[in-house]
Amino acid sequence: MPATVLVVDDDRDLLRLMTKFLRLEGFTAAQATNGREALDYLRGGGSANVILLDLRMPVMDGWAFRREQREDPGLASIPVVVLSGIEADHMEELGVAASFNKPVSFPGIVGAVRRLCPAV
Repeated sequence: MPATVLVVDDDRDLLRLMTKFLRLEGFTAAQATNGREALDYLRGGGSANVILLDLRMPVMDGWAFRREQREDPGLASIPVVVLSGIEADHMEELGVAASFNKPVSFPGIVGAVRRLCPAV
């Protein structure tokens, strides 16, 4: 069974392209347009082996999502890769597995996801 990657980004074009690219690379991809949608998906029974997370989003940004995720024992162990268009001075406090600046490198992101999901 392919690993599932949850892509959380309010940029619908990037969301569509990232989902398509991940599927072509053999992953299952789920989508959320903000942190609240992502938490609802995960807490509602949706699965994710890795989360690709934007930091700047409406409703709930990546920083708030990550705080809630880390406080939830059922979600805390899911590795997160940040995709951001901003320079984050405090990226280390997010405790993420990797981070990429936008515009993103699809092959670089897939490489990071593969390292986090060695079964794929």
